[in-house]
Amino acid sequence: MGLIFAKLWSLFGNQEHKVIIVGLDNAGKTTILYQFLMNEVVHTSPTIGSNVEEIVVKNTHFLMWDIGGQESLRSSWNTYYSNTEFIILVVDSIDRERLSITKEELYRMLAHEDLQKAAVLIFANKQDMKGCMTAAEISAYLTLSSIKDHPWHIQSCCALTGEGLCQGLEWMTSRIGVR
Repeated sequence: MGLIFAKLWSLFGNQEHKVIIVGLDNAGKTTILYQFLMNEVVHTSPTIGSNVEEIVVKNTHFLMWDIGGQESLRSSWNTYYSNTEFIILVVDSIDRERLSITKEELYRMLAHEDLQKAAVLIFANKQDMKGCMTAAEISAYLTLSSIKDHPWHIQSCCALTGEGLCQGLEWMTSRIGVR
């Protein structure tokens, strides 16, 4: 269905940019997607499979695929990688125990041949929560400074309020045509 939608848009001359939104379960991926789409909080349930929505920012069309993050679904993430220009990795800033899993998944994705040209936006979500890790702490733990072959940016955010989300989208739009 998504491919048909993308092909129809290409017929009308609008260039669309494929984005995958990934992260562990309960990181806030779906909340972020619908905050982008409707600028409001939508009550969500765990994503089984994916949600897909088109987001338009300054006449730039992003086809965003929000992919379920449960452990049993992560092995199928690679089926969404083809033609992906941007990876949005959503990190739960209070989930210190599973940050090592997030790191493993990030580097597994970056090594995949279909993502060699993808830029990476990391949302350090849940910055409104007491005791959360800062974006700098998450960046250090994920050793983002060692990523040399993918443009990347880390952005503090709160999916519930929308704080920080526009800055992330602005970074993405600034990357279009840079590669």
